[in-house]
Amino acid sequence: MKKIVLTGGGSAGHVTPNLALAAELERRGWELLYIGSHDGMEKAVVEDAGLPYRSIATGKLRRYLSLKNLTDPFRVVKGIGDAKKILREEQPALVFAKGGYVSLPVVKAARKLGIPVFLHESDMTPGLANRLCFKDATRVFCNFPETLASLPAGKSFVSGCPIREELGSGSREAALAFTGLSGEKPVLLQIGGSLGASALNDLLRESLPALLPHFDVIHLCGKGKRDDSVNCPGYVQYEFISKELKDLFALTDIVLSRSGANAICELLYLQKPALLVPLPLDASRGDQILNARSFEKQGFSKMIEQGELTSERLVQELLQLYEDREKYRDAMRRSNQSDAVTFLCDQIEEAAAAQLKGEQA
Repeated sequence: MKKIVLTGGGSAGHVTPNLALAAELERRGWELLYIGSHDGMEKAVVEDAGLPYRSIATGKLRRYLSLKNLTDPFRVVKGIGDAKKILREEQPALVFAKGGYVSLPVVKAARKLGIPVFLHESDMTPGLANRLCFKDATRVFCNFPETLASLPAGKSFVSGCPIREELGSGSREAALAFTGLSGEKPVLLQIGGSLGASALNDLLRESLPALLPHFDVIHLCGKGKRDDSVNCPGYVQYEFISKELKDLFALTDIVLSRSGANAICELLYLQKPALLVPLPLDASRGDQILNARSFEKQGFSKMIEQGELTSERLVQELLQLYEDREKYRDAMRRSNQSDAVTFLCDQIEEAAAAQLKGEQA
């Protein structure tokens, strides 16, 4: 049986595309293994999905001063050794890396062992971990056409972002039963990413008295960010949702979200109008701002920068978004979103076949 190693972690955007690929690869007869960190968020998500998981030492790649910058390079070196041991044991035909600091040791180890590596970059501009892996990659794939200018020439391709097919198979009735909401009002869903978005959390909770007469609100607030002192009819909050997410999407009319590439591509796939509030420059490298601008330009979403947002403005923008929802849905229906899962799985099988042919020659 053909075997592939998937890797990536640190945020949901580095994990869920791999899970989308995993489902199709399994259907095509591939044996799967996920390599992640010992205690990263990807461990629980991948194991919950039923995939075999092995962990390695990792060191975070920081762009700011920290004493951990002195010790984490040694963790990366240990991670490369851990990954080499696993790859020697498992003998995969290919490694598919989605980015994040956990992917770096796996890619470096694969290169040393002569195992082909595919990289995927979801954001408009490449992340640091992926940039450090470019020279080791056999092929590099991206989500936005604009990204090609920042990728190695001759081996880079636009694929789109792999989206989990199951997200479109949710049940409105199941979501009503799960949340206890009445279903009598439109539903606003806030998604802050796997780590949550404290600024958006605070603004949303502050705005509930003005929002709840118009919407029921589902709030995915992030690990450790629940506020059980907020207890209003029509408002439910969860730290993180996995298997019920497809049902919540089926119930949702509009979305308030950060603008990580994977998250907004899921909204495009599901045709959910969204108000996007990207991470500000003082908290990110600016990729979310570029993602949001691209989606606003294409008519898929509305964007507002966090520094411009007040409780009153938030309510105003969300009410307008709901009023204009069909305009955004029409733009999304007209989009030519590629079938990234099929394209990438075809590329994986082509590379594996070429490698096997070379070994047999």
